[in-house]
Amino acid sequence: MAKTLLITGCSSGIGLDAARGMRDRGWTVFASCRQQRDCDRMRAEGFFSPRIDYTDEATIHAGLEMVLNETGGTLDVLFNNGAHGLPGAVEDLPTDGLRAIFEANFFGWHTLTRAVIPVMRAQGHGRIIHNSSILGFVGFPWRGAYVATKFALEGLTDTLRVELADTNIHLSLIQPGPVTSKIRQNAIPHFERFVDWENSALRNLYEKSLLKRLYHSDGPDRFELPARAVTEKLAHACEARRPRARYYVTTPTHIAGRLKRILGTRALDRILMGLR
Repeated sequence: MAKTLLITGCSSGIGLDAARGMRDRGWTVFASCRQQRDCDRMRAEGFFSPRIDYTDEATIHAGLEMVLNETGGTLDVLFNNGAHGLPGAVEDLPTDGLRAIFEANFFGWHTLTRAVIPVMRAQGHGRIIHNSSILGFVGFPWRGAYVATKFALEGLTDTLRVELADTNIHLSLIQPGPVTSKIRQNAIPHFERFVDWENSALRNLYEKSLLKRLYHSDGPDRFELPARAVTEKLAHACEARRPRARYYVTTPTHIAGRLKRILGTRALDRILMGLR
């Protein structure tokens, strides 16, 4: 029987490429999406596509139940992937905005992960893979909300990995830098809803930097890789006898990892200030 893999956030970008790529490798892929129209599109491609919206706990449990009904109650791998950004200076982020992004990027992931662990305990094996980010260990300016969710995710994952060390359930983090996706485009509605940049003390910096990047992208970022770069790491995390705890993706992630190990906090801060 083909190995089974549940992936969230499959409407585009990393999730979509992962679903297609892992199916090509012989996996039975359950490609979930947040919106029903995207689930319908994935079904037209031949995927079983339950609707899972991290901000709606009922869909998390219902979606997982649909998967388990198809597999006879088992699941080999969970790849938590769906997330969105909320760009803006930390001082301009209302607490309601932080609550909203934590629901989508962190609390919903935790709910689904907790629901999957008993299944994997009962079958005696499993892998839980979280799509984190370079922003899970380095705090870039303008990305405080997203950074906060990814730092929280990495801390929770590290703890869970230790707690499950005496089981055959493996935890891995994938940490991409710039990867082709719609995350910038999808962040715009959240930015417009929560950030009053026009009345910010940093309005000049918004106009000089963030607004141009958000609304007027002139092509791929430097060092940007296609989503298949993440799928390659996902395949290793799913199939290797000893999956790694962390998988760096893109040159900036490797550089940031080295700098964080080598430099002191103040020196790294000076480098990051140039990204404002």
